[in-house]
Amino acid sequence: MKLYYTTNSPFARKVRIAAIERKLDGKIELEVLNPWSEGNPVGKVNPVGKVPALVAEDGTLLYDSPVICEYLDTIGTEPKLFPGNGPSRWLALRQNALGDGLLDAMIARRLESRRPDGERSNGWIDRQIATVKRCLDAMEAEAASLTGSVTIGHIALACALGHLDFRFADDPWRPGRAKLTRWFDDFAKRPSFVATTTHD
Repeated sequence: MKLYYTTNSPFARKVRIAAIERKLDGKIELEVLNPWSEGNPVGKVNPVGKVPALVAEDGTLLYDSPVICEYLDTIGTEPKLFPGNGPSRWLALRQNALGDGLLDAMIARRLESRRPDGERSNGWIDRQIATVKRCLDAMEAEAASLTGSVTIGHIALACALGHLDFRFADDPWRPGRAKLTRWFDDFAKRPSFVATTTHD
């Protein structure tokens, strides 16, 4: 298998953590691509032009982190990251969507803030900040449910929080969210999370 990614993509980090948790990382070749560089080949593996993208064992192209993570969950013998049918599955999938939604708002905020003066919308930035805060409050409210075996939901939430620390360290999310902070600080010690930490 071959994974196309960028070192600071939180969505690619989700895939890399999933691979490590499933003990599949040794079977995956990594290739760094910069979707923003001129002439990069990412469009050949993902028409959307984004990473991560995975060439599966049979040559099938897969893209979008939830799809790739679910594929990884079908191979190997380690505990599943996607629970079977029932409440635990819907909880994990909802948490995955919550983490991804926080990331989408965070990235939208950052991209908008980098637009030139006169083109930047402060209203749009404020909307993304409000979305991030709602997501964080929802995470805090259900932090007590983040127990048991690691799921794709846990991974998504941890990657979102880690990316907040990476991109918006001057806008701390921890104050007033003690339960979420304790959970994240514990999760951040996992070898899979440590191994995928970026300092770019």
